Amino acid sequence: MAGRSLWNRIEQRFKREYLRLFEAALGRRAADPREIRPERVRSVLVVRQHDQLGDFLLSTPVLRALRSAYPAARIGLVVRGYTEPVARHLPQVDEILVVREALHEWSLAEAKGFLRRLLRGWDLAIVLNTVSHSLTSDLIARFSRARWTVGPSHLRFPGTKRNFFYSIEIPPCPDPVRHQSLRNLDIVYPLGIRTDDLREMMQLLPGEVEQMRRRLRGLGVREGEALLVVHPGAGKPANRWPAERFGRAAQDLAGEFGLRTVVVWGPGETRLGKDALRMAPANSVALTGLSLRELAALFRLASLVLCNDTGSMHVAAAVGTPLVAVFGPTDPAEWKPWGEEFVAVRAPDRRCESVTVEEVVGAARRLLLSQAKLSPRPLARAEPAGG
Repeated sequence: MAGRSLWNRIEQRFKREYLRLFEAALGRRAADPREIRPERVRSVLVVRQHDQLGDFLLSTPVLRALRSAYPAARIGLVVRGYTEPVARHLPQVDEILVVREALHEWSLAEAKGFLRRLLRGWDLAIVLNTVSHSLTSDLIARFSRARWTVGPSHLRFPGTKRNFFYSIEIPPCPDPVRHQSLRNLDIVYPLGIRTDDLREMMQLLPGEVEQMRRRLRGLGVREGEALLVVHPGAGKPANRWPAERFGRAAQDLAGEFGLRTVVVWGPGETRLGKDALRMAPANSVALTGLSLRELAALFRLASLVLCNDTGSMHVAAAVGTPLVAVFGPTDPAEWKPWGEEFVAVRAPDRRCESVTVEEVVGAARRLLLSQAKLSPRPLARAEPAGG
C-alpha cells in the first residue's frame, strides 16, 4: 500500500507540474492512420493495465480483432497483476507484461525483465483508455519505442493541447450511451481493425475444469448434475442486491429446474455468502477461497450464474456461461456483457434493493428455457437451508 500511495503521489504531482514540459520535449509527431498498413505491422503492444477487471474483459474483443487483422504479428499485452489471471493463455496473445500494483511488489529481476521486453521494439502500441486516462499506460506506450502509438483523443490531461503521447489520436464516438466493448473497438476501427464478435474472452485449460469437477464431487455434487452458481458479492455496496434474495431466487429455480445450488463468495464477503446460503435450498454447497481461475472454472461448469454487476459477472460471461445480473447505478447498455445469454435486471429507480426476487426468477426462467439446456419439472418447492 505504501508503494502504491507513493507512486500515486508522484503521478499526480507529475500531471500537475511537468506534463506541459513533457508535451514540448516528448510529444509524438501526429501521424496518419493510413500509414499503418498490415504488411508494416509485425508486432503490436496493447496497453490495458489500468481500471478494473470488468473493464479489461470488456476490452478483449480488441485482441480478437487484432489477431484477425495481423495474423502473423507478435502481440504483447500489458496488464496489472490482478488481471493477469484472466489474460493468461489467451490464444490471440503471444506474451504478457505485468505491471505490479505497488513499487515494493517488484523484484529487481522482474523489473529488469519487464523493461527488456518493453524496449525490445514494437511497430504499433495501442492504449485502450475508455474510462480513465492513465499516465502510467501512456508512459509505457511511449517508452515502448513503437513506431506508431494509438489512443483516444478525449480525456486529455489538464493543461495539455492534445494527448501528446500518441502519434495517432482517435476521436470518441459521440453517442453518450455506447457499450464499452464498442468504445474499445472504436480506438482501432480507423486502422481497419474490426470484428463483429463482441464476446468477452477468457481461456481455461482442460485440467483446470477437471480439477473443479473433482472438487465439486468432494462436496457431494454428482457428475452431470446441473449447477446454479450464486455469487452475492460486489465491491461497491450500491451494486449489491440483498444477499438473502439470491438464496430465495435459487430456491425457486432449483425446485423448478432441478438445479444444484453452489454459493460462492470472496474475501470480506462471508456475511453476504452466509445470508444467501441460509435462504438457499438445503442441499446447497458453499465454495470459498477460490482464485480467479478457479472461479472461472466453476462458472464454466454451471448452467446459470446469478450475480451482481461486478467483475465476477464478466468472468462468467468470458467463459460463456448464461447469467442473470442485478444492476443498480450502472447502465447495462454500457456495461452488461454483450450477448442475449447475459441478462441484466434493473429497477426504474436504479437501486438494487428495488429489484424483486420474482423479477430475477422470471428473467432466469426465460433464459434457461431459451437456452434449451433445461426443462422445468413438477417438483415441490425446495426447503431453505435454514429450515
